[in-house]
Amino acid sequence: MNKINTSTLCAQTSLQQQQLLLRMEYEYEKEEFQRLTQTMGIGRKIKRGQCWYPISTGRSYYNSLNQFVIEIERKEDKDIEHAFEYGKPVCFFTQDAGNQIKYLPFTAQVSYADDERMVVILPGASARIELEGAHQLGVQLYFDETSYRTMFEALADVIRAKGNRLAALRDIMLDNQLPAERQIFPQRFPWLNSTQEEAVNKVLRAKDVAVVHGPPGTGKTTTLVEAIYETLHRENQVLVCAQSNAAVDWIAEKLVDRGVAVLRIGNPSRVNDKMLSFTYERRFESHPLYSELWSIRKAIRETSRKRHERISELKDRATQIEIQINEDLFSQARVVASTLVSSNHRVLSGRKFSTLFIDEAAQALEAACWIAIRKAERVVLAGDHCQLPPTIKCIDAARGGLSNTLMEKIVTGKPQSVSLLKVQYRMHQAIMHFPSHWFYSGEVYAAPQVHNRSILDYDTPLVWLDTSGQDFQEEFVGDSYGRINKSEANLLLTELENYIKRIGAKRMLDERIDFGIISPYKAQVQYLRNEIKRSRFLRPFKAAITVHTVDGFQGQERDVIFISLVRANDDGQIGFLSDLRRMNVAITRARMKLVILGDASTLTKHKFYRELFEYIKLL
Repeated sequence: MNKINTSTLCAQTSLQQQQLLLRMEYEYEKEEFQRLTQTMGIGRKIKRGQCWYPISTGRSYYNSLNQFVIEIERKEDKDIEHAFEYGKPVCFFTQDAGNQIKYLPFTAQVSYADDERMVVILPGASARIELEGAHQLGVQLYFDETSYRTMFEALADVIRAKGNRLAALRDIMLDNQLPAERQIFPQRFPWLNSTQEEAVNKVLRAKDVAVVHGPPGTGKTTTLVEAIYETLHRENQVLVCAQSNAAVDWIAEKLVDRGVAVLRIGNPSRVNDKMLSFTYERRFESHPLYSELWSIRKAIRETSRKRHERISELKDRATQIEIQINEDLFSQARVVASTLVSSNHRVLSGRKFSTLFIDEAAQALEAACWIAIRKAERVVLAGDHCQLPPTIKCIDAARGGLSNTLMEKIVTGKPQSVSLLKVQYRMHQAIMHFPSHWFYSGEVYAAPQVHNRSILDYDTPLVWLDTSGQDFQEEFVGDSYGRINKSEANLLLTELENYIKRIGAKRMLDERIDFGIISPYKAQVQYLRNEIKRSRFLRPFKAAITVHTVDGFQGQERDVIFISLVRANDDGQIGFLSDLRRMNVAITRARMKLVILGDASTLTKHKFYRELFEYIKLL
């Protein structure tokens, strides 16, 4: 009894520390938002992807969930990437002739966003009148109070939990209690490799928690889909979550391809007919009872307020129909899929799941994971804590341990629950060798079919173009964009052009050989994009060339990758290049050819870059 109490106390202390750190992050982000709102000009907000201006408003209507929405389109800067996506809060503003900004007195929420169009949920029809009376209208992201509130609630629930399944999972995951396993006969999956097969079996055996650790290119999604599919032979319904909408879409789409009935809570980030067809909203609209519900809601809006009895009857009938539709939708679904924050959606209120799967768990804050864990009997986490960590803005909170995810804690404290996938199907072995040695104890290796693959005969798969001594200078261009090194960027584009010429334009287009250009700094990315647009030679290949930050390339791969490291100074200052998990992501995007550009005299003062440079020199 004493041991259990000690275990509970230890877990609760850990969670209370998370509360304090999350509060620090919340206060920091809120203050930063207010500061930027007051001091940053519209132009900079647009460039940062946080604002559309000017915008035009389109039709407004009640959607299938009885929310009043309005369509918005941006008129300018349509090629700048933006951060608007489902669920994010926004506010509207106007700008007068004297450049004075006035914010409208309400906040709204994004229901759907693509490159140049957005559907926004308004607090009511009166907000539409405010918008109609506004001139020179813009929209910007608002501080996301709801996500924080949901995480704080989840942490409080877990700390308070006593004598139930949530309390047991808390004490197992956050203290030294051993997770339990079922005794089951190992299943064979001939289409998986041996480490993938063992991972699926470990998931099936786990009574409490299991972790699928998937380094780059090792088929983590394939393994996770198989584990979910097999779990559904034993359980009626599971919850599948991830940190981002894009990650939820990816796993949901793979499950739909396997014939699994998925109900997607929240709107997909990439909207096509296939994705839309399994969203809650689309299923709700296509239910046989929906037309009756729509008619009743319309009647409620049009019925005079004096006829209370009539409105009361209509509302009761509408509620009955809604409950019936929800029961039908959830009873038909084998997988319910949502982001971690959206697992708190009102339609999931009171629902419990035998198993929760969290994909990309190493990118999620611990507090966000607990939002969904409250609904589960057991938990399976999948991801790679040696790749991108969660985004944390407050340095003190990150140093205090907010960046230490629940997945990392389980990997460290419960190694018996972890399955490492060891065979990668993406990279030439020479590209994989160094990250395998540095991050994965040398255990990850290339499958035979990719071991020596290349685009050109006798090509060197891995090259470091050292810019030392060439007077390539980095420049600081502001807090939001960091640094730029134009000379290095220009050299990269020359090398890219030369490599395309060696391949041959016809072959490149015929075989759809693709290129990725990565830089850790936004300013360098923007400069490279602009130069590629201006290049007459590169114009025909524009569709085959992607330029992005490291974060933007997470989960992607290309035949050829160029990395511009930017930093060049006498002091060996490398800033956030010292976050080696980002470099792991950058290096492991390449299938057949990797070209790194950087000032070795600056970078090799750091042990990681020194060893990488020495390794590449020996190839």
